[in-house]
Amino acid sequence: MPSLLSVARALTVVVALLVTGAAPATPVFADDSGAWSVAPSAGGGTRPAKDGRPYFYVEGTPGSVLEDTVTVTNPGSKPRTVELSGADADNTKGGAFTLERGRPKDTGSWITFAERKVKVPPRTRAEVPFSVSVPESAVPGDHPGAIVARESGREGGRDAGVRVHLRVSGPTLSALTVERVKAEGERISYDVVNRGNTVLTPRLKVHAEGLFGPLLDRGPRTLPVELLPGRRVTLTEPWTDAPALDSVEVTLTVTAADGAHDKAKASTRFVPWGAVAGAGAGVLGLVAAGVWFVRRRGVIGAPPRDEPEQSGTELELAGAGTGRGEQL
Repeated sequence: MPSLLSVARALTVVVALLVTGAAPATPVFADDSGAWSVAPSAGGGTRPAKDGRPYFYVEGTPGSVLEDTVTVTNPGSKPRTVELSGADADNTKGGAFTLERGRPKDTGSWITFAERKVKVPPRTRAEVPFSVSVPESAVPGDHPGAIVARESGREGGRDAGVRVHLRVSGPTLSALTVERVKAEGERISYDVVNRGNTVLTPRLKVHAEGLFGPLLDRGPRTLPVELLPGRRVTLTEPWTDAPALDSVEVTLTVTAADGAHDKAKASTRFVPWGAVAGAGAGVLGLVAAGVWFVRRRGVIGAPPRDEPEQSGTELELAGAGTGRGEQL
């Protein structure tokens, strides 16, 4: 196999033209919108890269160097200058595949291009060799990443990319856990954590049991999640017909390929607090009215208080006055 350097020197730009008889040459890619693309190399000739592999899949042992070719296709009528780089993969909050921001530290940093900046003439595609150098210290398992092409020299230029599925040879473990299960209102929230070293696509089963029997039983379904090793995502499951008043135990069972599985439960009480608050306010009103009525009745029906006898007071005063008169 020729070295990467020799392939780099032989970097070619393939002009795709279709000629029919004496008619003028007509470009295979006649899209003047400038919607250039990047994809794995799909073979020679005039075959568009989009008809080939959807992504790169490479596998090797720690310390190995893996080689492949990426194709940048420019179907527009103007030349494009594209800069290539590697990127590490990540998960969005909802578990979808995305790319990490900042300087790559894993797969993206292991990718080296024969030519980082490539100028692609109109209606042409450039095939650029690259290598993936797996470090000796690389952990076995999946190391997803991507090749990103960024248009340069043009204001408002766009980015495009293609995935790189890299697996480092060695022991693999598919394991996951489901945690932090909560049933609140009309939804069930939970976390799924990838505890292994392979990318997982989980399947979820939901069961809820009330005081008088099952309330919810949803069979296993594949989640729209591509969970990377070591990642945690928080997901929600709708429950629009949750009971208004019940004591419920919710059980979530999550499975994935190669025997990965886990189960978690959560207990909750559904109480119509609005109705309870209204009833409580009514009861308090009745109690207050009853207290007022009892007190009012006690005031009206109570016997009159004993008034001090005015005659006795007058006699005492008279006696005192008489005494003073006798002394005088």
